[in-house]
Amino acid sequence: MLRNFGLTSTRRSVNLFRSYATAGSSFTGQFTGKPNEKGLYTVTMIPGDGIGPEIAESVTKIYAAAEVPIEWESVDVTPSLINGKTTIPADAVASINKNLVALKGPLATPVGKGHQSMNLTLRRTFSLFANVRPCKSVEGFKTPYDGVDTVLIRENTEGEYSGIEHEIVPGVVQSIKLITKEASARVIKYAFEYAKSVGKKEVLVVHKASIMKLSDGLFVETAKEIGKDYPDIKLSYELLDNTSLKLCADPSDYKKLVMVMPNLYGDIMSDLSSGLIGGLGLTPSGNMGDKVSIFEAVHGSAPDIAGKGLANPTALLLSSCMMLRHMSLNPYADKIEEAVLKTIASGAENRTKDLKGSASTSHFTEQVIKNL
Repeated sequence: MLRNFGLTSTRRSVNLFRSYATAGSSFTGQFTGKPNEKGLYTVTMIPGDGIGPEIAESVTKIYAAAEVPIEWESVDVTPSLINGKTTIPADAVASINKNLVALKGPLATPVGKGHQSMNLTLRRTFSLFANVRPCKSVEGFKTPYDGVDTVLIRENTEGEYSGIEHEIVPGVVQSIKLITKEASARVIKYAFEYAKSVGKKEVLVVHKASIMKLSDGLFVETAKEIGKDYPDIKLSYELLDNTSLKLCADPSDYKKLVMVMPNLYGDIMSDLSSGLIGGLGLTPSGNMGDKVSIFEAVHGSAPDIAGKGLANPTALLLSSCMMLRHMSLNPYADKIEEAVLKTIASGAENRTKDLKGSASTSHFTEQVIKNL
């Protein structure tokens, strides 16, 4: 019996298999969607910009070949400015609220004064309070680090990304870091539930309360309160700079725990973790809300290679496997994930250029389908 990320599989065929999970179904963020009369779940697809449509097409082809009981509802989230606020089209919002789950390609924020980050807009629109970023080494793709296995949970709604900025006098600006007990408690509780669901025995709070005594201090104190409800899980603390150093020096120290941290720290540290395994092109991501969850490729839209057949769909595929497990469609997630990892391990001829290979997007997709 294989056990990875707290999920089990009776298949022993390849040692590449590992799972990207979300927190247990008994907790906030539980998927409550139901299949339609055809036995299919409807999932909102946000193809995104640049290479987004190409990697989204790869996902839909592989899902069709794997006979996943899903039908896609594609939406355009190109925003408009309403009363100076970046706003997602109403039909896209309605689709995501109806289906409760979405898969998102990379988005580019429209150029022009006044537009907010599209990713930030989505998080706020659907109250996606926790970003879950697992990073595991991919067997067959060599990096300077072996055996990386980290999980980082990032508070997704406030901190330095609250958007509270103003100019005091010309040449002097102020940006306010907002930390609330409510938002801190919600993401910390999620981290404990996640740890419990995947069998990890420690939650590590990463902070800078030595300097930001009130804001990060509140985050740490809230963790102490929440931790009392989980006596079987160790609660520990580490300064952000120490974590950065230790994670690069020896990632194995973080294999048996779940990291949780405020927004900006999580944004930076999650990308650092991705670098340990080969980059954002191999990293899945899930944004969890009370009702809605959006799974995404966190790499950029890469407009310079859009339409050239060079895009790597791996990150979106692995994120979709997180989505399938969130929907309790674990056997399909296992099958697709195993095929993706087997394809990457099979050689440079079947890997895309960003993974030191020579394969086109379509060739990679075909190989994944063969490996199903």
